[in-house]
Amino acid sequence: MPKSSTLYICQTCEFQSPKWIGQCPNCGSWNTLVETIAPTSFSTKYTIGSSRPAQAVTLSELKHLDRLFVRIPSGMEEFDRVVGGGIVLGSVNLIGGEPGIGKSTLLTQIVINLLKDTSKEYEIMYICGEESPEQIALRIKRMSGTALPQAVAKRLEFVTSIDADACIGVIQSKKPGMVIVDSIQSMQTSDLTGTAGSVGQLKECTQRFTRIAKSMNIPVFLVGHVTKDGVIAGPKVLEHIVDTVLELSGERSGFFRLLRSVKNRFGATDEVGVFETVETGLREVKNPSAVFLQESSRDVPGSAIVPVLEGTRPVLVEIQALVVPSQLAMPRRVGRGIALPRIQLLAAVLQKHCGLPLGTQDIFVNVAGGFVVNEPGADLAIAMAIASSCKNIPLPKDAAYVGEIGLLGEVRSVGMGEKRAKEARRLGYTRVISGKQVRRIRELVNTLK
Repeated sequence: MPKSSTLYICQTCEFQSPKWIGQCPNCGSWNTLVETIAPTSFSTKYTIGSSRPAQAVTLSELKHLDRLFVRIPSGMEEFDRVVGGGIVLGSVNLIGGEPGIGKSTLLTQIVINLLKDTSKEYEIMYICGEESPEQIALRIKRMSGTALPQAVAKRLEFVTSIDADACIGVIQSKKPGMVIVDSIQSMQTSDLTGTAGSVGQLKECTQRFTRIAKSMNIPVFLVGHVTKDGVIAGPKVLEHIVDTVLELSGERSGFFRLLRSVKNRFGATDEVGVFETVETGLREVKNPSAVFLQESSRDVPGSAIVPVLEGTRPVLVEIQALVVPSQLAMPRRVGRGIALPRIQLLAAVLQKHCGLPLGTQDIFVNVAGGFVVNEPGADLAIAMAIASSCKNIPLPKDAAYVGEIGLLGEVRSVGMGEKRAKEARRLGYTRVISGKQVRRIRELVNTLK
């Protein structure tokens, strides 16, 4: 079969060149020319769905759309919460995360759940670009606790190939109920000369898997690598092509994983799923607040409880602070799970408006359980934990703190306060102190006597 012709297109100004050049002669940008299949050769080579004529459909003709919009339960409530209620037929889902964070483990667990579902016998195709089928089979056996029955195991097929066109050909012939590509960075097409993982290969392979998913109404999961900055590797257009972008995060040395939806065409993007790493894989955490607080010490100075929001779900976490005299000319400010600039800002506010002698003290702040807190609603709890440690006085055992602190020392209320308070009261924290009860941080710090 003749090789398709390619062009190099500038990603900044769309200048086209028949060969690669380092600097775009049109806009002057460096390293922006990406190899792309020429449109004429593409239309003759790859024609999935292109032979069908376009049709116009009126809104009234879509009255039975709810019957077509079917979701497949994954068998994991936390996962279904994030994607909007289940896996949508014909959807393309990109899941990214750090190496070893549990992307393949999460998908393998979903595969096991679907295979064990006897009500609907789904046939699943697992495209192995990085692992051998034997390695995946061992992981399935470890996670399920035993080998799957023969009648169940035959519904899972493996394809060992990094050729996207060959994999798509197998999908067209086998017609599986779901496809997993692990990983999209390992896929390549012979129509492009770039290596697997290059910008052109990533874009082209993703587009081809997207076309086959839409034309055959098959849900497709793509496992994506991330860069050193934690974003999904490849061009940003990759995230525009797919329907759902999921991000699995957490500390590799920690026990908890958070699944967030960065993009979701079929549901909200403000949900989060919490999982705990166990020997058999990832276990759902349906009550994360109780887990994060199970070993909290309420009668020790420097401990404060805050109900933070992860998506629309309130989660209670413990903020721990340690304030000690510094042995250095410039005192240290160290944060784990909290941004360092936030700690520096709150320390300055406490020193200015509350008179705490923090200018000669080292301050260490930690979020227990390896949790990461980014929202400003945790300011009040962080400040009270620092003040408690500085004065060596524990905070009340029945109190939780939520609120944003301004540079002038004022305490501001945050959104969804009643929902946060309800979660705190459910776990025994009867007093939820916020901007509604206290207007200035000085008033609250002065109660520590």
